Amino acid sequence: MKKALFQGIVTIALFFASWFAMNQIDWVSLFEIQQATDTTEEKIGELFWDITQSTEKENTSPFVKSAVDSIVTKICTENKIERKTIKVHVIEKEDINAFALPNGHLIIYTGLLLNSANQEELSGVIGHEIAHIQLNHVFKKLVSEIGLSVLIAMTTGNSNTETIKAALKMLSSTAFDRSLEKEADMKAVDYLMKAKINPEPFANFLFKLSDKENEVTSYLTWISTHPASKERSKYIIESIQGKKLESKSVLAQSTWLTLQEKLKL
Repeated sequence: MKKALFQGIVTIALFFASWFAMNQIDWVSLFEIQQATDTTEEKIGELFWDITQSTEKENTSPFVKSAVDSIVTKICTENKIERKTIKVHVIEKEDINAFALPNGHLIIYTGLLLNSANQEELSGVIGHEIAHIQLNHVFKKLVSEIGLSVLIAMTTGNSNTETIKAALKMLSSTAFDRSLEKEADMKAVDYLMKAKINPEPFANFLFKLSDKENEVTSYLTWISTHPASKERSKYIIESIQGKKLESKSVLAQSTWLTLQEKLKL
C-alpha cells in the first residue's frame, strides 16, 4: 500500500515537473523560427536554381525529362515521398555529377546519365540525392558552413552575387561528412528495395568509380563530392546480403538505350 502510494506521488510530481518545464518553452518563438527557416530554405532554393538556370544549359528534351522523371516518380511513390517536392533538372554537362539544392531541387548532369551502365546505377545515385533532400542534409550543411544569418541576408538582397555563387558551388563540388553520406546511402538502399530496384548495381557503380578516385579530371565530380567510394560500396553490399533482391526495371530497355543514344548526339 505504501509502495503504491509512493509511486503515485512520484508520478504526480513528475507530471507537474514536466508541465512546468514545458511551460518555460516559448513555443510561439520556436514556431516563428522554424517558419522563418522554412521560408529561407525555399527562397534560397529558388535563388540557387535561378543562378544555375542562367549559367548552365538545361536539357529540355521531353524524352529525356520523361525517362528521368519515371525513375524519380517510382522512387517517390514507393517510399511515400510527395513527388511534387522533388524538382528535377537535367543539365547539359559532361561532369559525372548530381547534387541537391535547398527546397527539393535535384540537379542531374547529362554526364552522369551517359556514364551510368544501366538504369539501376542511375537510380542509386538519384535515390542517394533524394535521401539528402528528405533528411534535410542540404540546408543543414549550408547553415553549418555559412550561417543562417548570411543565408537570410541572401534572400533579402543584402548579399553580393559572388557570395551566393560561392555558396552554390559549395553544394555542387564539396562533400558532406562521412556520417551523412552513409546515412544517405543507407536511405537510398531502403528506397531502392521498396521500389523493387536492385541496389547492387549502385554499389558496383561506387566500386567502379573508386578505381578512378586518384585520377585528376574535372569530369569525375561525383567522386570528389562523395569520397571513399570503395568503402561505401562495401557497406552497401554488406547491408543487402541475405536479403531477397527484386529487380523490376522502371524503364523498358529500349527506352534506356534510346536515352543514351539521344544524349550522345
